[in-house]
Amino acid sequence: MSAPAMGTTKTAHSDVAPKKKRGPGALATAYLVIYNVVMTAGWLVIAVGLVRAYLARGSYHGLYYTIEKPLKFFQTGALLEVSGIVPSSVVLTGFQVLSRVFLTWAVTHSVREVQNEDSVLLFVSAWTITEIIRYSFYTFSLLNHLPYLIKWARYTFFLVLYPMGVTGELLTVYAALPYVQKTGLYSVTLPNKYNFSFDYHTFLILTMVSYIPLFPQLYFHMMRQRKKVLCHVEEYKTE
Repeated sequence: MSAPAMGTTKTAHSDVAPKKKRGPGALATAYLVIYNVVMTAGWLVIAVGLVRAYLARGSYHGLYYTIEKPLKFFQTGALLEVSGIVPSSVVLTGFQVLSRVFLTWAVTHSVREVQNEDSVLLFVSAWTITEIIRYSFYTFSLLNHLPYLIKWARYTFFLVLYPMGVTGELLTVYAALPYVQKTGLYSVTLPNKYNFSFDYHTFLILTMVSYIPLFPQLYFHMMRQRKKVLCHVEEYKTE
């Protein structure tokens, strides 16, 4: 799942010129451009790796292992966005990034039995396409040269990619449940000197349930943004 970014909108005419919102300074802009270029390149590497491995094997089974290292690196690198350094909604981005990092390390990495599941390839493919588009969008926006095609893709592809990614994520967590329950992975049982217990199996179930209220908020937020940004562009073109 990817965090939405505000699109460029046209200001209504008025007698008093509105105050312009100050953007990041030159140094911050340079950092943001470099960060987004690197992230775009990283997810392109993952995409190329998936395609090359598929063409070489003739099957999509086991493709996760060919992109496991770059996936972990670049998905973990997205934690920088939670700090608010990257121009996106901190709350929505936080939910998306933390859930992805959690799925990458605490589920897919930790429960190796699920790495061959089709659901893993499902969410990895959705993440990859989403992030290539999203980081390209940020890069060109920072450079003030945003092609309409990238803007359109940013506010259109999510219609399919978000449900696709969430489906893959939930199916992967569900597939991990039996193994977690059997091994007691990350669980803490009583008695212990801290008098504390934690059941990771139950935590994963609660994590799946949390998607019910959170995902619609994200999805419909993007729907509203799509209407605001793309419809406004169409109105501008007809004037």
